[in-house]
Amino acid sequence: MSPSILTLFLLSFFFFFFFFFGLSSGSRSILRAINDENGDPHDYGVELNLTNFDSALKDTPATYAVVEFFAHWCPACRNYKPQYEKVARLFNGPDAVHPGIVLMTRVDCASKINAKLCDRFSVSHYPMLFWGPPSKFVGGSWEPKQEKSEICVIDDGRTADRLLNWINKQMGSSFGLDDEKFENEHLPSNVSDAGQIARAVYDVEEATVTALEIILEHKMIKPNTRASLIKFLQILVAHHPSKRCRKGSAEILVNFDDLFPSDILLADRRAENDGKNPLSSFQICGKGIPRGYWMFCRGSKNDTRGFSCGLWVLIHSLSVRVEDEESQFAFTAIRDFVHNFFICEECRQHFYDMCSSVSSPFKKTRDLVLWLWDAHNKVNTRLIKEEASLKTGDPKFPKMIWPPRQLCPSCYSSHTWRNSEIDWDQGEVFKFLTNYYGKTLVSLYKDKDALGNDVTDGAIEDLVASTNALVVPVGAALAIAVASCAFGALACYWRSQQKSRKYFHQLHSLKNI
Repeated sequence: MSPSILTLFLLSFFFFFFFFFGLSSGSRSILRAINDENGDPHDYGVELNLTNFDSALKDTPATYAVVEFFAHWCPACRNYKPQYEKVARLFNGPDAVHPGIVLMTRVDCASKINAKLCDRFSVSHYPMLFWGPPSKFVGGSWEPKQEKSEICVIDDGRTADRLLNWINKQMGSSFGLDDEKFENEHLPSNVSDAGQIARAVYDVEEATVTALEIILEHKMIKPNTRASLIKFLQILVAHHPSKRCRKGSAEILVNFDDLFPSDILLADRRAENDGKNPLSSFQICGKGIPRGYWMFCRGSKNDTRGFSCGLWVLIHSLSVRVEDEESQFAFTAIRDFVHNFFICEECRQHFYDMCSSVSSPFKKTRDLVLWLWDAHNKVNTRLIKEEASLKTGDPKFPKMIWPPRQLCPSCYSSHTWRNSEIDWDQGEVFKFLTNYYGKTLVSLYKDKDALGNDVTDGAIEDLVASTNALVVPVGAALAIAVASCAFGALACYWRSQQKSRKYFHQLHSLKNI
């Protein structure tokens, strides 16, 4: 083997090893602390290099980022690391005290792979710390004499106290090194701030992945539940607020019959023999999700809010996005998904009972949105009494009738109570819900351009668009079964024809089932 071929082989092996084990190991984010064999947590500061620097900073939900450029041979850098870690543990990892606010990262300039990256930021000494919005680091650079830049050098961060003080000055915050998880005053509990929901797009992604993990962990995909999961995936493909979740749902949908064949028992036996999860190669919302923490849905205690809140936000966000002719299909898809896959027995039965009381099919998006809003308030009314009696509620986020007057004054048609009930202006409520769970929820995502380049496969992007037109007639149980078979056939056809546009004409034909 010639030296040039050997060099090429070694480089290829290095990149394969890094991407496979460094970026793709498991479905967990690089922001989450991973325990080693001895149970000792790895560093909180996320070490990046040229190959994952841009992607990590692009995908983070954090508002700000700190990038430390260092050299592993530098004694001062080694001495500074414990100081940096004291601050990083507040913001990074699954046990972060203040997750999703600041991403703390490190880049080793002594590693040759990072030479160009360190040159981009004109690193002149070690350690050298930069501060700025994560998106500005993506493909960005820094020059000492640069007049206008959102990236700046942290000039006073030589100890943990000084670094955190510098961060607090920038953010107008009062974080402390002694802050403990869920015991702080920085949770966004002001219900009058409508902009808070913008951060929930990350929780909707988190809830989507968590729901699928629960389904797989408990082997809940059975012959009698396959159709309900297919229906829900169809809704996700068309209307999930996160584009990367729409893409991932589409990939699972077109491969559904291969992943979960009709003979579920046979599939389970094969999985046990192979020791592989059938969805191990699919990431419904992309790499790095779930991240291991909640933002909008974070409670003041570890056992409150979280997944249940995220699932409610997902359902509301789906309801405001469906078209009129899809409203009944969306209702049955949500009803059956909760009934078959939500693992809280009392909760899902209560929700199913409310759904069963619906006497006529939904014909308008407005009717679906308002019914779901009313159902959620009924759940909250019941839980308000139970949590007050048992003292199990979140003191910082007590259950309430939604929306509160501070958030939507026009939703209340009068200041009086009628028969102990609020006199709602349902037209105003619908307008509020549509904006709150629609445009406002995804505004932060769009501002960060996180949706701009997620889809690299044109076929999947067109599949998302074409599925927007998919409508299943009311009560058509047979149509659901046919649709399931049709998607299996389309998946085979799509793989054989790859990106042939003829596939999408076949998909549109599902409308006529």
